[in-house]
Amino acid sequence: MKSKVRETEQFIRGRRNSFKYAFSGLLYVLKTQKNAWLHFAATVLVVLFAWWLRIERFEWLAILLVIGIVWTAEFLNTALEVIVDLASPEKHPLARVGKDVGAASVLIAAILAVTIGLIVFWEPLLAKLGW
Repeated sequence: MKSKVRETEQFIRGRRNSFKYAFSGLLYVLKTQKNAWLHFAATVLVVLFAWWLRIERFEWLAILLVIGIVWTAEFLNTALEVIVDLASPEKHPLARVGKDVGAASVLIAAILAVTIGLIVFWEPLLAKLGW
């Protein structure tokens, strides 16, 4: 019985630590990445705009999904940059390529988000403006 209790305690401690490490990563990105603050501002503006336009349920799903994709790309790009810096502290052409490709993933996600935002917001905006 004691081993089951111990296993449960270890499991709970492990999950708690997982959340602690995840929040540590979140804080790292917010503290060190200027683009994260741009994403944060864009997220707030888009959510407020969607609320003001009273978009439909599935439109909310699309908007929230692309917001999540952009944030995920930004976090993965930051992780890639840190790993590249660790592996190659001196400048190296392949390190630059790795960082550039990571940055391109954020750009692709942002272009996708803007495109979906235009599709979702266009008609409700025109209706709100009475056009």
